[in-house]
Amino acid sequence: MADLFGEAPPERERPAQAESLDSATRPLADRLRPQSLADVVGQDHLTGPDGVLTRMLQSGSLGSVIFWGPPGTGKTTVARLMARDVEFAFEQISAIFSGVADLKKVFEAARLRRPAGRRTLLFVDEIHRFNRAQQDSFLPVMEDGTVVLVGATTENPSFELNAALLSRARVLSFHPHDAASLSKLLDRAEAIEGRSLPVSEEARAVLLRMADGDGRAILTLAEEVWRAAKAGEIFDAEGVQRIVQRRAPVYDKSQDGHYNLISALHKSVRGSDPDAALYYLCRMLDAGEEPLYLGRRLVRMAVEDIGLADPNALVVANAAKDAYDYLGSPEGELALAQATVYLAAAPKSNAVYKAFKAAMRTAKENGSLLPPRHILNAPTKLMKGEGYGAGYRYDHDEPDAFSGQDYFPTELGRQSFYRPTEFGMERRIAERMENWERLRREREGR
Repeated sequence: MADLFGEAPPERERPAQAESLDSATRPLADRLRPQSLADVVGQDHLTGPDGVLTRMLQSGSLGSVIFWGPPGTGKTTVARLMARDVEFAFEQISAIFSGVADLKKVFEAARLRRPAGRRTLLFVDEIHRFNRAQQDSFLPVMEDGTVVLVGATTENPSFELNAALLSRARVLSFHPHDAASLSKLLDRAEAIEGRSLPVSEEARAVLLRMADGDGRAILTLAEEVWRAAKAGEIFDAEGVQRIVQRRAPVYDKSQDGHYNLISALHKSVRGSDPDAALYYLCRMLDAGEEPLYLGRRLVRMAVEDIGLADPNALVVANAAKDAYDYLGSPEGELALAQATVYLAAAPKSNAVYKAFKAAMRTAKENGSLLPPRHILNAPTKLMKGEGYGAGYRYDHDEPDAFSGQDYFPTELGRQSFYRPTEFGMERRIAERMENWERLRREREGR
């Protein structure tokens, strides 16, 4: 038997005495283990009446799949139920503890079953932990039908798994549990325990948030509350937090959690929502993100999304980064919060960002063109004889301090990269540029 959400030994290695454990001593997650796909909570898009896996099993054509999703969403349980429904032998290994030798044993056992007409479903937990060569070892046995592979990973398969493996398996996403599905699990726990969870409504909501989308976690938290409660005691929100302490947020600073939240922070700033931006900043700080990394990203936001609409944004972002570097945590985090709110509330423009990309593209595409000779220095007689510097007009001595000369290479012609917006400081910049363009046309016509 497996627990509701986590890893369990393969069936052939499961100790027989485990079946005789008194139900009161078994973990709650194990006692609430689903007995059919229909019992699985929170994954209706996969296991509901019209779910992808339900249709796949009904069709009788079971192919290799990769289960991608956070911990505690039922990946192991669903794999076992699939094997039972199609009457496949179920083999389970973990990439953390297994190597090529273990895989060869599993593949050989699967080959020996085939003459008897029995196929094998191989469940590989943490499949992303296998290196590229180990992942390649699955390809022949998947192609010849020796095994149907069900791999489970918490990491993005696009980054962690071989393209050859992905081309032979369908990726199915498991969603984090929402409050409704976590609450449903609590209801089932209360039914099997024959008693209500001794918490107030507010405390129950706190427990749901602490679970952070993890079904196993909510049941573990519930067990802790039941163990701690005295007869007739009802815990409020503060009491629950004191008993169960605090569960760290699900966040991997080098993987999806990191990239998802920094993306949310950046887009909230770009979308001029100071409250959302501040929330995501605090989410990342609370999860242990390096504050100086956040400071550097704020600087990037200032130049990419605000630019010259508010040139002071870059000054504020840099100052916040330096303030944190000087003060450290927790005092310096307030400077990052101040910069986040300032950037989110500032007028927005990506005109310089777009102009830079366009100018860089033009520079790369047109090679080493010589600037026009009238703006080249002529420190030698030879260079003067070649016309270097001839005809250059010193702008400060021109009417309106503007000569209107062309500074682009002759072969390239005049280009237009920067187009200021009407927001913030750029409105004034646009007015100056329009005036210069008018003067340029006048001087060209004289």
